Amino acid sequence: MLVAADLDVVARQIGRAPRPFVDVPARCGAGRPVVIEQPAHDVDGSPFPTTFWLTCPGLVAAIGKLEAAGGVATLEARVASEEALRAAYAQGRSDQVALRPVLGELGVGGTRRDGAIKCLHAHAAFALARPGYAVGDLIVAAAGGVPSPCCMEEA
Repeated sequence: MLVAADLDVVARQIGRAPRPFVDVPARCGAGRPVVIEQPAHDVDGSPFPTTFWLTCPGLVAAIGKLEAAGGVATLEARVASEEALRAAYAQGRSDQVALRPVLGELGVGGTRRDGAIKCLHAHAAFALARPGYAVGDLIVAAAGGVPSPCCMEEA
C-alpha cells in the first residue's frame, strides 16, 4: 500500500526521482519502503520488465558487494547444480511471467535465458515482495537482511 510520503522517501533512497510505482510490497521495521512495484510499462510506453525494485540503500549496497564479488555467476552455478534451487528458480520465473503476461516469457529481472540470474537485486526484491522465493531469500540472507534499525534513521 502506498502512503503520501513514499515518493519522497524513495527519491531520497535512490538519489533521484523514481519512475512511477504502483505499490510498496515490502517495508523495513521503520515503515519505509524496501521494495517498490513498477508497472509493466514505463511512462513512455516502453516495456519495463523488472516488477519489483529494491530501494533500501543499505540492502542495495550490501547486495552490490555480493555482485562485485562474483555473486551472479556463483548463484547461477548453484541454480544449475542444486535441484531445490533450480525448482525455486523455475517457480519464481513462472510467478513472474504470471505477474506480467503482457511482456511474454520474461523471468525475474527481465531474463530470457532459463537459469539466468542477471541481477541479484531483482531476485532479492522479488523475494521480499513475494515471500518464499528461495533464490532471492539466499541473496537477502547473504547480504545480512534488511538493515535494522533502518539505514535511513539519520536521513
